[in-house]
Amino acid sequence: MIRSLAAVGAAALLSSFVHVPAFAAVVTVSSASSLQAAIDSARPGQRLVLAGGVQDRSVKITRSGITIAAQTVGGTVFTSGGFELGAVRNVTVEGFVFDGTSKLDVPAEAQATRITRNTYNGNKSGASLSVSADDVQVDHNTFSNRTNEGVYLQVTGPGSDIAKRTWIHHNYFYNHQFSGANGGESIRLGYSHKQSKSANAIIEHNLFEKADGDAEAISVKSSDNTVRYNTIRNSKGYIVLRHGNRTTVEGNLLFNSGIRFHGNDHKIYNNYVESTRDRAIVFGSGSEADSRPTSKEHDRPDRVTVAFNTLIGTGTVVDSDGGNFKAKDCVLANNVIKGSSGGVVSMHSGSVVKYEGNVIWGGNGGSMPSSGYRSIDPKLAKDANGLFRLTAGSPAIDVSVGTYSYVTRDFDPQARSGKPDVGADEYSTSAIRKALTKADVGPSAP
Repeated sequence: MIRSLAAVGAAALLSSFVHVPAFAAVVTVSSASSLQAAIDSARPGQRLVLAGGVQDRSVKITRSGITIAAQTVGGTVFTSGGFELGAVRNVTVEGFVFDGTSKLDVPAEAQATRITRNTYNGNKSGASLSVSADDVQVDHNTFSNRTNEGVYLQVTGPGSDIAKRTWIHHNYFYNHQFSGANGGESIRLGYSHKQSKSANAIIEHNLFEKADGDAEAISVKSSDNTVRYNTIRNSKGYIVLRHGNRTTVEGNLLFNSGIRFHGNDHKIYNNYVESTRDRAIVFGSGSEADSRPTSKEHDRPDRVTVAFNTLIGTGTVVDSDGGNFKAKDCVLANNVIKGSSGGVVSMHSGSVVKYEGNVIWGGNGGSMPSSGYRSIDPKLAKDANGLFRLTAGSPAIDVSVGTYSYVTRDFDPQARSGKPDVGADEYSTSAIRKALTKADVGPSAP
C-alpha cells in the first residue's frame, strides 16, 4: 500500500515531536547569576545544573516542578546568599554546600519541596534549615559543626499552624557543640505553642553523632508523629517527647543516649538502648497535669506505653523525674532491663504505672513491684554487628504477657510470631539490623 504524501508528512511531523523535545531537559550554567536567568525561564521537568565553585549571592526560585542541582555533589559552595524559595511546588534542591552565612529555608508557600544531598556547615543565624511548608522531604543531607545557639533542623509552619507530613530520612547530624543550657537541638519538630497540632511527620534512618548542643537531640513539640530506626551515638542528646501527644518511637538504636517523654498516649517500643550511664528511659513528670495549647511547662505523661525494649545501662536504667505531677496510667511491659547493680527501675512515689512481663538482670526491680518482672538472666550475646540479642534457650523467648496488637515486628524489623519474645529482639538465627554509619546517610550514601 502506498501512503499519501499528506500521511507521510504527518508521520514525519509526529516523529519530530516525539524525538526532539521543545526544551532542553538539562541546562548547565556557570554562575549563580546565569542560574537565576535559567530559573526565570524554566519549565516543569527541567534540571538546572550549577557548575562547581564558590558562590556568594542569593538565587530566587520562582518556578515549580524543577530540580536545581550542583554539578557534583558538594562541589558548589555558597558562602553567603543561597536560595530563596517562592510560591512554588515540587521543587528539588540537590547537592550544594551552605557554608558561612548562606541559607536555604522552605517557606510555607513552597509545598512539596525536596531538600536532598546538601551540606549545612557551621554556625548560622537561627536554624540551619527551617521547614514551614507541607509535604517536604529532607533526605541525605549533612548538618555539621555548629557551636552557636540554634537548631540544625526546625520544622515549624505558618502562624500557629504546623508543617504537615515532613519526611526526614537518611541525614547525618554531626557535632553540635553549643554550650548553653538550651537551644542546640539537632531536630526540633514543632514548638511548645504548636504542641496540639498534628504534624504527622516521620523521622527515620538518620544518624546522630556528638549531638551535644542540647539534652534533646530530637525534640518533639507537636502531635501524631513517628520517630523510628534512627541511630544516636556518643551524644548528650536524647529522643525527647517534650510536648504533644500520640507519637510513636520505634526501633531506634541508642548508644549512650536515651528516651524521655512528656504528654499523652505515646507508644515507645522495640527500641535498643545501650549505655554506660544511667537513665536509658525517663518517665518525665510535670509542673502541670495537662498542658494548655500554648503552655511551655512540662506536661505529665498520661497513658504512655513503654514495651518490648532492650535497655542496658549501669545503675538506674528506667528512671522518672521529680515534680508535682507524676506519670499517670502508664505501662512498662515486656522489656529486657539489664543493669550492673542496685535498683534498675526508679519511679517516684505517686506515679501510676502498670508493670508486667519485664525481665531484669544485673540488678533488682527497685521501685517496681515483684509482680511486674522476673529476675532472670535473659542470655544476651553480641551479634556480628555488636548488638546484644537473645540467644537460644533464653527465658525471654515466647513469654511476653498482655496484648499489644501493634507490636507485630521487632527492631530488625522481622515479624514476631506466636507469643512475642520479651525485649526489642524476636529470637532468630538471621540477624539483620545494624547501627547506621556515615556510609549509610548523608550526601554520598546510596
